[in-house]
This record gives sequence, C-alpha cells and structure tokens, in this order.
Amino acid sequence: MPFHQPNYRRLFLVLTILCCTSFNVFAQKTREQLEREKSENQSKMNEIQSILKQTSSQKNVNLGQLRALNQQINNLKKKIDLLSDDMAILDKELKTLEKKRQVLANDLGKLKAEYGDMIYEASKRNVYLNQLVFLFSSGTFNQFVLRYKYLKQYTDARQGQVKQMEVLEKELMAERQRITSKKQQQQTVLVTQVSENTKLEGLKTKQDEVVKELSQKEVELRNQLAENRKATNLLEANIRRIAEREKKERERREREERAEREAKRKAERERVARENAEREKKGEAKVVVEEPKEEPVVSSSGMSDEEVTLASSFAASQSRLSWPTRGFISGHFGQRPHAVLKGVMVDNLGVDIQTNAGETVRSVYDGVVLDVTQMPGMGNVVAIQHGNYMTVYAKMSGVTVQAGQKVKARETIGRVATDGDGTSELQFQIWKSTSRLNPENWLIRR
Repeated sequence: MPFHQPNYRRLFLVLTILCCTSFNVFAQKTREQLEREKSENQSKMNEIQSILKQTSSQKNVNLGQLRALNQQINNLKKKIDLLSDDMAILDKELKTLEKKRQVLANDLGKLKAEYGDMIYEASKRNVYLNQLVFLFSSGTFNQFVLRYKYLKQYTDARQGQVKQMEVLEKELMAERQRITSKKQQQQTVLVTQVSENTKLEGLKTKQDEVVKELSQKEVELRNQLAENRKATNLLEANIRRIAEREKKERERREREERAEREAKRKAERERVARENAEREKKGEAKVVVEEPKEEPVVSSSGMSDEEVTLASSFAASQSRLSWPTRGFISGHFGQRPHAVLKGVMVDNLGVDIQTNAGETVRSVYDGVVLDVTQMPGMGNVVAIQHGNYMTVYAKMSGVTVQAGQKVKARETIGRVATDGDGTSELQFQIWKSTSRLNPENWLIRR
C-alpha cells in the first residue's frame, strides 16, 4: 500500500488561502473604486482652487468667491470622508493579512514538529541498515520491487515535507512584509486626514469672514439681485418668444401638410369621379376607391423627419449630456434661498456654472442655432434647437456661431464672460417647447 495518506492539513491551508484571496479580490475592487473617487474629487478641487484664486484676487469680496469657497469646502469634506473609507478598507485588509499570517504560522509550526519527530525517530535506529534488511528479506523479486517503491515514497514524502516548509517560510515572510506595508499606509492616511481637517477649518474661517463682509453690503446685494431678476425676466421673455415662434412655425408646417394631403385626396376623388362617368357611358362597372383614413396627430407633428429623429435622440440622452463648460454648479435650478440675504428666494431658469475666465463654451448636443443675441445683464445669448428641445447658453463673450448654423455636440460656440466682480459664470438652460427643464437631470454626473 502507498506510504502517504492525503494531507488534510495542507488542503485546509490551501482552502483558507483561497478564501483570503477571494476576500482580497473583493476588497481590491472596493479599493479601485475608492481610488477612482479620490482622483475625481482631487481633480475637482484643483479646478475649483483655480476659480477661487481668480475670484479672491478682486479687491472686494463677492458672491462668486463665496460660492467657490462653499464648493471647495464640500469637496474637502468629501476628501476627508474618502480618507475615512480608505482607513476602513486598510483595516479590513490588515485583518485579512493577519489571519492569513496566523494560518501560515500555525501550519509551519506543525510541519516543523512532525519533521522533528521523524528525525528523532530516525536517529534512534540505523535507518539505512533497517532499510537494507527490509529490502533483502523479501521472499520474491516482486516483493523486493514493491518494498523498494515503498521506501522511495517514504523518502520522497520527507523531501516533500521539507519543500512545503520552505514554501511556507517564504509565504510567511511575504505576509509579514505586506502587513508592515499596510501599517505604513495607515499611518500616511492618518497624517493626511489630520492635515486636511486643518485645511477645512481654515476654509470655514474664511467662509465666515466672507459671509460677514457680504452681510454688510445688503443694499448693494439687493440692488444686484434686482438687476439680475430684471435680466432673467428679459431672458425668459426672449426664450419664450423664440419657443412660441418655433411652435407657430411647426403648426404652420402642419397646416400646410394637412392642406396638401387634403388637396391630393380631393384631386384623387375628382379623377375617380371622371373615370366613373366615362365608364358609366360605356356601360362598364365603376371603380370603387377606398377613402384613406385621416392620419392621427402626434406630438412630433409639424417637425421634419430630421427634427423628429434629433428630438428623440436628445430625449434619450438624459443624464448623459456633456457639460457646456468646465467648472461647478454655483446656482441650482428652481427656487433657492439667497446665499447671504435671509428670507430672500432666488429663481433660476437653469443652472449657473462657475468657471475660469475665458473658458470655452461648447454645444451639449447636435442641433441648429436658432438665435444669437446680446442682452443687458446676460451678455451674449445663444439658443440651439434639438428638434422640439432647446438649449440656451447665456453670459457669453466671443460667440463663434450664427443663427441658422448647424453645430455638432462639443463644438465650440463661444467663451464664458467675466462680470465686474471678476466672476466667470455661464447660465445654461434646457427647454422642451415652452416648458423649462432641470439641466442637472440631463448633464452627466461629475
């Protein structure tokens, strides 16, 4: 019979290592996700730091500076939260490594103890002579061969056990190095977290100072708010005028198409009537023509096939539209409390995207430029049609498109203007016919 039985202890070790490895793969996926979030957040912080530097360079504090500070504080809080997540993942990874190290250490200890027992037993008797006696006391040649194979298996088993111990020694040393590395990573993350918390406190102090200084300019802020509302109302009236114009144009095309269809049907009826009159004179059977059914009116009526396709494609792009410019949303859609004035609400037709001076503005989708105009308080305004949808880009300078021009997604249409306070901010809106939509539901999340 063969010498060695199945090594259940080794099998248990392999299974344990596989389990630990599976856990590490899961943890690695989480770590990859975490590292991606950290990288994205750091990119946002770098971008906003540039914007904050621009607004802070002005002699007087302004709302643009406050908004950039608020956004930088939010991103710094996110960074600190991500560092906490990093610590939690490192802790899990460290516990897994410790467990794996303990399994390896225990198994190595048992192997060494068993090997020691084998060496001790072998030293108590002359193993070599016993083996010779065992071989040459065979009754037959076949028995001799079987005993030789048995002894060889015994020798191979001892050599295999030595190799197992060498492998475990290497694995154990590697695990100890990994544990040391994880502990160093934990220390680095902890130091970074403390540093970022100190920065956060500094930003909050600066935020309080800016709010306090702005609060002392209530009259100026209210006048500025009144001017903004006037400009916003003027912009909304202009957009509705454009939307109504396009709506009437679609209705006109629809009426013309219906009149054309009716004229064709009437001409067909008259032709059939004449043909039947001739057939009646000749005593032939009349031609019976089935009257075509009236085509149902659908929501896309009045649009060309190209516009219908474009509108459908645009609608399917919700939450996936590219941003019209770099930066962050400094003013959200709809009614929101004023950043400084208590009890005052601000109504936003779209979103404000604060960015760097002279930043490029791009069309978010394929379309046709409906209107390019200049308005007080809104600078240059560009409206682009996407079927029965429309995107609006206000507070621009250096517009590079004109009405009637076809544009592609991400095509440059101008640059962001900078106001007297040194704030560069794009007003971006999305409309469906005469209804305004929340752009945040359409732009791809950053």
